[in-house]
Amino acid sequence: MTHSTPKRTAFSLIELLAVVTILGIIAAIIVPRVAVSSDTAKTKVNLHNKATINGAVERWYVEKGAWPAANLSDIGADTNYFPDGIPTNPTNGTAYTLNTTTHRVN
Repeated sequence: MTHSTPKRTAFSLIELLAVVTILGIIAAIIVPRVAVSSDTAKTKVNLHNKATINGAVERWYVEKGAWPAANLSDIGADTNYFPDGIPTNPTNGTAYTLNTTTHRVN
């Protein structure tokens, strides 16, 4: 009676290199697209925030008869306009300010 040891099957080095190469190619294609998508989303959110704040500034002027402060502190403190506070710029994290000449958000 002879005992034969079962053959162990494993991946060869060539198969592992092929898989790693394919994963590298996929990552090289996907990662830049995700980064661009994130930048595009931040830009669109920034434009939306500006439009929302500009609308609130105009409403403030109609209701109060005066423009809000340039740093938007008075309109930001009023929860009727921004219950969660004025958002910050998603592209650089800075606070929005009001141009005192045009009365539009910078």
